[in-house]
Amino acid sequence: MASYNKVILMGNLTRDPEVRFTASNMAICKFGMAVNRRYKDGQTGEWKEEPTFVDVTIFGARAEPFAKYHSKGKPCFIEGELRLDTWEDKNGGGKRSKLYVVANQWEFVGGGRGEGGGERAGGADRGGYGEPGGGGARPGGESFPDRSAEYQAADDTPF
Repeated sequence: MASYNKVILMGNLTRDPEVRFTASNMAICKFGMAVNRRYKDGQTGEWKEEPTFVDVTIFGARAEPFAKYHSKGKPCFIEGELRLDTWEDKNGGGKRSKLYVVANQWEFVGGGRGEGGGERAGGADRGGYGEPGGGGARPGGESFPDRSAEYQAADDTPF
């Protein structure tokens, strides 16, 4: 049977993104994000929020721009896939594992109030190389339109 591995998350960063580089100069950005589940308590009838904390890694050309425009507490939207790392504990604690998300694309979220403007940043085919909320140029010189006005009316969201 075929498999499908896709994760779409929107939440807030729990720490500043950390960028490191491999020996071959590939950027790796790691950060944490909190995604809240909002539910109504069955006994009290009150609305409650339960956070889920997720570790996220971005590799390559998308890593540095993400770190440049995001910081702790800011909202973010990512699309990616789940990965599982397994290793032997150095102190003889046995086999260890960690589930995390590798982000393949990201978007600015939060409206036009200095938190981004809705541009996609995911690769040459999708744009996202401009300033937040503004137009920009893709590699190769092709430009894409400024669509920030479409995302500034956050209260118009139908859900």
